[in-house]
Amino acid sequence: MLPSIRHLVFVCLSLVVLAGCGSDKGAAAPGARGKDRPVPVTTEVVQPRDFSDNLHALGTVQAREAVTITAKVSETVQQVHFNSGDTVARGAPLVTLSGQQQQAALSEAQAAANEAARLYKRQADLAAQQLIARASLDAQGATRDATNARVAQIRAQLGDRVIRAPFTGVLGIRKVSPGALVTPGTAIATLDDIARVYIDFPLPESELANAGVGQRVSGSSASWPGRRFDGTVSAIDPRIDASSRALNVRADFPNPDQALRPGMLVEVSVHRAERKALLLPEIAVVQVGGKTFVWRVDAQGKVSQADVTIGARHDGLAEVVSGLTAGDRIVVEGTGKLRPGATVQDVAGEKPANQDASKQKAAG
Repeated sequence: MLPSIRHLVFVCLSLVVLAGCGSDKGAAAPGARGKDRPVPVTTEVVQPRDFSDNLHALGTVQAREAVTITAKVSETVQQVHFNSGDTVARGAPLVTLSGQQQQAALSEAQAAANEAARLYKRQADLAAQQLIARASLDAQGATRDATNARVAQIRAQLGDRVIRAPFTGVLGIRKVSPGALVTPGTAIATLDDIARVYIDFPLPESELANAGVGQRVSGSSASWPGRRFDGTVSAIDPRIDASSRALNVRADFPNPDQALRPGMLVEVSVHRAERKALLLPEIAVVQVGGKTFVWRVDAQGKVSQADVTIGARHDGLAEVVSGLTAGDRIVVEGTGKLRPGATVQDVAGEKPANQDASKQKAAG
């Protein structure tokens, strides 16, 4: 009886061990099959598209005309005719300097000129009657001309006492007051013509062939979020900076509301003509060390690395210069899970990439 019980226990233990082994084999089978499952990714077929890669730079606003108003002579300010920030027309008086000495000198010179003119007229009558020598008349004529020149000189000096706007523009902060003594070089105010402005910006030497007068330019500033300013390239410096190897470019912008101010920093984009290019999303490009590649999907849905050369980038797109041809299918999302030879499935369309490639081949 006891041996029978031992035999029964032995049989039960054997069945448990066999069941456990069977369970391990069953668990391993799905894992083995999982290795052959396609990797879920999103793919895209590379095709030529219209592409315009703009040139970007940081520029500085310059007034179309700009000057610092100063005096030509040393004199006391008698009257100031403007306020800070005024818009003035060309020739408008800005500051009048004291000119009492010149006024007195002008009166004296004018009297001398009038007397010389009367004497000349009298001697001309006498010379006509041949009562005086012609030489006397010529000498009086020279005296008359000298006194007139003296009058003109003093009038010019008085003109220097009235400082006028050299062009139409906007005045800056006033820096003088009545009674102040000014000398040549003393800053009275700044004057800027900003109805139109220039924006000067550098471009790399390598872009010399892509820059030209008349190109469209757009700009944006942190001072005016969401606003775009449009202009055109008006001049290109014939010299390239030897230290920075940069090409200085000037663009002309209309500025009717004076939103752009001299010294303002502006992000500039130089628009280039549209051209055909192979484009792909930037996220599809994998960079490992010095190697740049994308994952290309073949007709069987398997992936391989395709070394590519990337050109311009714009708005999340990258231009493929070499390494791909039109019609190639590449992996866009899911590149981090791939290994060479892996099978992929495009989850965007919920269909294996090899099925899609087969359909394209049949259609072709």
